[in-house]
Amino acid sequence: MGRRKVISEDELSNMMLPEGSDVLGIAEKMLGFDRILVKCQDGYTRTCRIRGKMKRRAWIRQGDVVLVSPWDFQFEKRGDIIWRYKKNQIPFLKRKGYFTE
Repeated sequence: MGRRKVISEDELSNMMLPEGSDVLGIAEKMLGFDRILVKCQDGYTRTCRIRGKMKRRAWIRQGDVVLVSPWDFQFEKRGDIIWRYKKNQIPFLKRKGYFTE
């Protein structure tokens, strides 16, 4: 048994855009384990967890722009982080009108 290979972010090249109930947010505080406090653009501050598929592929730090999918129940308090945007992708989001600080 070897160690699991961590795939770099370069291999996650196609960028996800917000669809349906998804919202953009900024990671405010790392809470430990796989939980992060995120200030979303719809005015709510949610406790979000990092989706299992992303845990070892994309590292999220304080101040990163993330895509959050709110839960169906506890809509105002909880959500899943489904994507982290790189620094060079943020100007594209601003030009298209998805992200306003």
